[in-house]
Amino acid sequence: MGHDVAPAVTRTGGWGVVVLLCLAQFMLIVDITVVQVALPSIGTDLALDRGSLTWVVTTYTLCFGGLMVLGGRLADALGARRTLLAGLALFTAASLMCGLAGNGAVLIAGRALQGVGAALLSPAALAVITATFHGERRGRALGVWAAIGGTGAALGVLLGGVLTAGPGWTWVFFVNVPIGLVTFGALLAVVPPMPGRSERLDVPGALVVTLATALLIYGLVTAGDAGWGAVSTVLPLAGAVLLYVLFVVIERSVRSPLMRAETLARRPVISGSFVMLVATGLMLGLFFVSSLHLQHVLGFSALETGLLFLPVAIAITIGAQLGGHLIGKIGGRPVAVASFVVTAAGAALMTRISPDASAYTTLLPGFVLAALGIGPAFVTATTTTMANVPHGENGVASGVINTFHELGGSIGVAAVSTVAASSLVPGSTGGVGGVGGFVAGLTLCAVVAGVAAVVALGLVPPGKPATAFVGHGHGH
Repeated sequence: MGHDVAPAVTRTGGWGVVVLLCLAQFMLIVDITVVQVALPSIGTDLALDRGSLTWVVTTYTLCFGGLMVLGGRLADALGARRTLLAGLALFTAASLMCGLAGNGAVLIAGRALQGVGAALLSPAALAVITATFHGERRGRALGVWAAIGGTGAALGVLLGGVLTAGPGWTWVFFVNVPIGLVTFGALLAVVPPMPGRSERLDVPGALVVTLATALLIYGLVTAGDAGWGAVSTVLPLAGAVLLYVLFVVIERSVRSPLMRAETLARRPVISGSFVMLVATGLMLGLFFVSSLHLQHVLGFSALETGLLFLPVAIAITIGAQLGGHLIGKIGGRPVAVASFVVTAAGAALMTRISPDASAYTTLLPGFVLAALGIGPAFVTATTTTMANVPHGENGVASGVINTFHELGGSIGVAAVSTVAASSLVPGSTGGVGGVGGFVAGLTLCAVVAGVAAVVALGLVPPGKPATAFVGHGHGH
């Protein structure tokens, strides 16, 4: 798509375009984790209950993940440049709306619009990179792009701490506005128009799968307060199942489906989606519980929390690099199994938290170990999938994996928040009841990681992937 414009861009210094696109993608990834540290402050200022706090995190990743494949199709249909600029403009405006929000409803609506903007921007940016570079240079550009995933999520936590402790939590969102405006102006100048191609869009499929996941998360969040047997829990969960079935029916009947049933049914895609879903769910779930425990129970400031998470962030990045090297040598299956075993051990160590014990001896060592395990899982998900799907299905498979990256985060935070509900009641202080829910949430993470290791043993394809595919993180 738009390959005829590539030489012109390359002559005018294509790396400038990559830097700008990476900056835009960096904002999107940072916004997945940047609110984690700010949550207690947001909750206090806007008087939000546990359910609303959970939605502040999950609404963004839900819209980002649920609409990303549609965003990719729009980039093909309308042209990558147009979709890219529309997504960036929407994301920037929505960030301003979040910063100005005076109540939970406006903030959550702003987060939803941020997610829609991100779903347009991310696949379009990737399309521009693919059209701009060829051969080895494209490989290098995509390597830089992939590295942003781990680093952005990690730095988001630190940035959240610095901004919340400094000018206040609203700046977690306001900071995107000047960056967004400058990037928009620069991209307008350097990215040439790219012709779209007429393509049918599967809008019903995108909306149904997003709504199904929203109902699933709503049901999970409600279960924490109302219990698993309550009507307000069972109805949304049942609705989610029905809508997922409807999604499969739609995909089989429309002419250009969002996700082809044949692609989704391929074992590498199922295994990659599973590994990505669980790894992201564990990462964001652990951040969610840890941030609230550190600030509510142990009285850490937002900045102290962000700094404590820095070694965790570094561990994820080291794990991803290590995973990339190991997959090429021993194959994806042993790396996936080992990464979940290490994550389970780390989460189990984290359950030793108590109001009297130091976070540096209980929470941190376990979290760093868990993060070392989560890093390689991201790489395995992307690498084993992309190496094992037929060439023509690369784009769709990549879209599916990235969709599960975002949705995994949404579902993970919702599930952990539900199990940890007793510790997340507004006004709950230290005391034994204060950490019981947090310990339950961490125990859930350890159990899920352990089960995932067993599943990965049977599900992840054996053998070593082709060297061309060894990369890491988010957004291949």
